Amino acid sequence: MAPATERPNTPATERSRPAPARPRLIATDLDGTLLRDDKTVSERTVAALVAAERAGIEVFFVTGRPARWMDVVSAHVHGHGLAICANGAAVVDLHQGGLPIEVRPLATDRALAVVEALREAAPGTTFAIERSGGIFYEPRYPPFHLDPGAIVAPAEKLLHDGFAHADMPVLKLLAHHPELAPDAFLQLARSVAGSHGDFTRSSPSALLEVSGLGVSKASTLARCCAERGISAADVVAFGDMPNDLEMLMWAGTSYAMANAHPDVLAATTHRTASNTEDGVAAVIERMLAG
Repeated sequence: MAPATERPNTPATERSRPAPARPRLIATDLDGTLLRDDKTVSERTVAALVAAERAGIEVFFVTGRPARWMDVVSAHVHGHGLAICANGAAVVDLHQGGLPIEVRPLATDRALAVVEALREAAPGTTFAIERSGGIFYEPRYPPFHLDPGAIVAPAEKLLHDGFAHADMPVLKLLAHHPELAPDAFLQLARSVAGSHGDFTRSSPSALLEVSGLGVSKASTLARCCAERGISAADVVAFGDMPNDLEMLMWAGTSYAMANAHPDVLAATTHRTASNTEDGVAAVIERMLAG
């Protein structure tokens, strides 16, 4: 991370003003970061993304979303057309309708071990399995309104080798608890099952996201950058939730949104306005003007 340049106790609105030297790549989260609360991209943000691409700066969307939920931004990816989805488990080509370019799956035996550990440590936990071809979840798991008609069954069946869609790699396991506090659930899960996968969260509810060991937004972004000869120092990253933390700490310059989780605010050296106030666009505009 870049060293802090702001004075202590400086108001957040002022601390957002310093802009880094022009980077080679911008990596931005979507929900709570680039997207407004209504899940749209503002005209100002679209214009800023276009201006960055025209200036020769690559833009990567780095999200926990699956590829099938990328329609909201697919029209705004220029040049390379790639996006990092499912917290780093998949690199997809949005110019080709979300075609997977690289998949970093969670092994089913590891996923089953997580299910077993959380059933014992946190009774009432329900699960969903995000595979490369869709979502599958348990009867009591909160249904996905964006995924009608998903197959519903116990997690053990959904992860069995004989499951009808077992040939689709598991991108991540989702675990939901109806009563536990989100951060407490995350801490508990890491303590009882952290050896089987990487745990994070991005929802305001107690919903955990489990990827394969070593799989994160940061690790996949680093791989994509290495392929382009881009170092961490040449990357500016934006985020708001715990699943962005590793990416923000890896990037040479990181910005927390004004609406960010306390851990994200503590881990970053720069601030910008909230997602509803076009905070990402504001930084890009200052970078290009500078």
